[in-house]
Order: sequence, then structure tokens, then C-alpha cells
Amino acid sequence: MGNKQGEYIWYELMTSDIEGARAFYEAVVGWTIGEKSDMPGMDYRMIQAPDALAGGMLQIGPDSAAQGAFPLWVGYIGVDDVDASVASIKALGGAVHMGPTDIPGAGRLAMASDPQGAHFYVMRGAIEDGTSTVFGEGLGHCAWNELTTTDQAGAHAFYEALTGWTNPENMPMGPMGDYRFLYAGDIRIGATMQQTDRPARWRHYFVVASINAAIEAVKAGGGTVDQGPHPVPGGGNIIIGTDPQGAQFALVGEL
Repeated sequence: MGNKQGEYIWYELMTSDIEGARAFYEAVVGWTIGEKSDMPGMDYRMIQAPDALAGGMLQIGPDSAAQGAFPLWVGYIGVDDVDASVASIKALGGAVHMGPTDIPGAGRLAMASDPQGAHFYVMRGAIEDGTSTVFGEGLGHCAWNELTTTDQAGAHAFYEALTGWTNPENMPMGPMGDYRFLYAGDIRIGATMQQTDRPARWRHYFVVASINAAIEAVKAGGGTVDQGPHPVPGGGNIIIGTDPQGAQFALVGEL
């Protein structure tokens, strides 16, 4: 059975130095990252978690860099119809930066940003009954998707209309407002929080075996730990950091 509308089906690091990013994340997360794929016109690498694929890495080319592309982790939201989603993104006040585009053997996709500026992809996979398992609790997988935004109410109106996500529950955080949980069907995929003092962005939290070991690897690999470690409700600890190329990343695991 394939993924349903609104589920996350892929994660991708866009980077200015794919070999440097490969060495960094293999040490920090424990991934195995492949050699250059046979995709024409690009350097693309598959990210392998212990049990399955966890995403991919893309080298930012000179043309893309000239057009403003920068190191960034981006999530792919599965949709039933990419072209209809692109029309909705525009109608709802978002921006479309690429596509819709067909990737042979992979599917049809488009890159966009919400009205507050957070980037994401929409995609329909090429295999009708294929099921992506990149999102989950397993080691090396993304277990949480968090949007920090300058307009939480506006962001919810946008994504709920676009993807069908729902927000059945919130967690009060005092002066910071509510941490508003997001569901795709019956799957809790993440949450949003209001932060008006920084640009809107998505963070995708990848599972590591040891947060303390990851912190040491981040520092040894030339990255920085910007926040944490912090304990989170339900168990585990998180850190937010920046890799040597400038992409922000987030990790979750036991100390």
C-alpha cells in the first residue's frame, strides 16, 4: 500500500560540498552514503540507514548557486497530484521555485516555500503502490518534522489546506505559545511553533544512537552545536546544529 497524501516520503540535503557533507554525516549520524548516482546532469548520493534508505544528498551546481540555492535540508511531502498542489501553493500565497518536474524512475515533484518562506517539496512517486519508509523511529531515520514560523496560524491555514494535515492537539509552552501537533491521517508527523525572531524553516530530526557521541562527532567534523542537548517529552534528547557547509540539522536520541 502506498503512502497517503500528506505523509513525508523523502528527505534531501542540498549542499555546496557533497564529499565534505558525506564524511560529516557518516561520522555524526552513522549513515552509509553512496557514490555518485547515474542521474544525468547532477551529483546525487543515496543515504542508507541500517535498515533502509533514509534520503539523499544533492550537490548544488553553479547554475543553482547563481540562482540563490544554499545548503539546506528539505523534506518531501507526498501528494496525490503535483500539478494541482502547485496551483494550490500559488493560490494560498506560497512560492514555487522549481517544477513541476518529472524525474525518471522516481516521480513528479516541485520545490516550493510557504508564505512565511520555509522550503519543502511536494512529490508523487513513480511507483503507484510503493511505500516510503524514510519517516519513522528507526536508527538513521527522520522521526520528527518541526516548523518554526513567524506566523503559526497562517502556516497552519496554508499546510492544512494544501496537504490535508490536521491539528487535533496542542502542548502549551507558556510565553512561547502552543506547540501545535501535525497529523497526516492518524500519523503524528511533527509540530509547529511560533518564533518571530528568525526566518521560518523546517527542521527534520534524525535518530542517532547517542546524542553525546554525535556532539563529539559534530565538533570533530567542523560543525557546530547551536542548541542542546535538551530532553524532550516522551524521552530522548535533541540537538540542533549547523554542518560545515552551513545547513542546519537536528538530531534526536538517548544521551
